[in-house]
Amino acid sequence: MIEKEELKTLLPHEGKMMLLSRIIEYDIEHGIRAEYDITGDCLFYDPAAEGVPVWAGFEFMAQAISVLSGIRSREKGEKPKLGFILSIPSMRMEIQLFKPGCSVEVSVKELDCTDMIYTFEGAASIEGKKVMEGKLMVMEVSDERFMMLTGGVLPR
Repeated sequence: MIEKEELKTLLPHEGKMMLLSRIIEYDIEHGIRAEYDITGDCLFYDPAAEGVPVWAGFEFMAQAISVLSGIRSREKGEKPKLGFILSIPSMRMEIQLFKPGCSVEVSVKELDCTDMIYTFEGAASIEGKKVMEGKLMVMEVSDERFMMLTGGVLPR
């Protein structure tokens, strides 16, 4: 298990943008399972709806992917790379909101990699019941490449 403090060394986010509470388990070659404890302090919390929209689960999954990439980089003696969601080619949602007090478990599994583009399948569950699933295409870039592409604004 990887707790919040160690996550900070693997994930290039901080403050409210850090959306994982812990890593449950991972397999460096294939996938990762993580949890996020929903609170009213979540970046995506909607006070009018009294919850976090389920589509935010894709950001939870993307951050789990980022942690997996960070673990891979750390094992190679490199610093974590930045990543971006390029597309969500498929998704299915069973509910509309994650309610405060629940823990959302996300799991992602790598399906394919071409150059810097990765395809993952992912799912989010609450108390063992799958409430959303889909595929994510993400791109991984080095800090130097990111700075060149964006003019130097790092997401935090």
